Amino acid sequence: MGGGIIGCATAYFAERAGLKTVVLEQRPALATLTTPVATGAFRLQFDNVEEVDLVRESVAFFDDLQQRVDIGLRHQGYLFVARTDDGALSQRNLVAAQRTWGLTDVELLDRSEAGRRFPYLAPDIVNARFRQGDGWLEPRRLALELARASGARIETGVTVTGFRIDGDRARGVATTSGAVHADNVVIAAGPLSGPVAKLAGLDLPLATVRRQKLILPDVPQVPADAPMTIEFETGAHWRPAGGGAHALWTAPAPAGPPLDDVPTTAEFAFGLLNPASDHALARIVPFWKEVWASSRLQWWLQAGQYTYTPDRRPLLGPTRIPGLAVNTGYSGHGIMGSVGGSRRAVDAITGKLSPADNPFRPDRPMETRAFDVL
Repeated sequence: MGGGIIGCATAYFAERAGLKTVVLEQRPALATLTTPVATGAFRLQFDNVEEVDLVRESVAFFDDLQQRVDIGLRHQGYLFVARTDDGALSQRNLVAAQRTWGLTDVELLDRSEAGRRFPYLAPDIVNARFRQGDGWLEPRRLALELARASGARIETGVTVTGFRIDGDRARGVATTSGAVHADNVVIAAGPLSGPVAKLAGLDLPLATVRRQKLILPDVPQVPADAPMTIEFETGAHWRPAGGGAHALWTAPAPAGPPLDDVPTTAEFAFGLLNPASDHALARIVPFWKEVWASSRLQWWLQAGQYTYTPDRRPLLGPTRIPGLAVNTGYSGHGIMGSVGGSRRAVDAITGKLSPADNPFRPDRPMETRAFDVL
């Protein structure tokens, strides 16, 4: 259930595992809720080895797929920039940890080297870390190609209204178009996963939070070859897109109910663009002051919802209800985790991946973790 990037990736791996698959999507087209609002970025610069391994698998898949289908793949890198001594120390410690996990191509740059490599940076930064292999792609292109290549039956405009339970096992779902029988049911509905699970009497540890994306179509100051550039202390970030940029900020926000239409706010745009803001893009990249003052400045906003778990890691695999599995809760990392996560979810369903070897199993002990910057 769910026809976004995660649902499409689940179908792809399920079919390759020999499972005849049906994808149910309540909207009239695939990948139209959260997937197209994502910035499409991917990185291996995580603070834990499990997510490094998961995303590494996804990126290898993206690289291979790009050889056959244009999914807009760009390896322009991720550049995390620290403005404070505390931030710089955290970056040094993280790079040291990443090297023990086999991630040896993250460069730690001092102020002068960062300024030489990326001359648009402010002169008062303290350090930066950069990995060229990180980057971004076009998420809806990826989702639709996964759906096409899966060979699964796709049904759009269909809403799940309940589950078919035989004894204690899920045997399918009831929908607005009739019953669908299945030996395995997978909830991969992004921000709607929680409400869908409740139809089966299952409470998932998920919180949905609004996230917005600022789209600036015409910003000549943005170097077309720039990396994703992130202020380490605030998480405000931007990347080139077309002749302009996409800009984002993991704004502190309360959890809210899942929405089919997520509203935007002008305040979000001003927070990134106004140089007086405490998370302005101009704090580490001065040319954004020129952008703010320019008569050419125009923008629009998109909004979606991240689906968070307490430990900021996805829920992958069978639940306590036999026959019912989940692939959700990517906590803002759904595009980059889609392939590695969905392959693991399917392997857990088929028994190829045991619960003991699945650090993302839904019934794992969870400790609340803070954001990994983004």
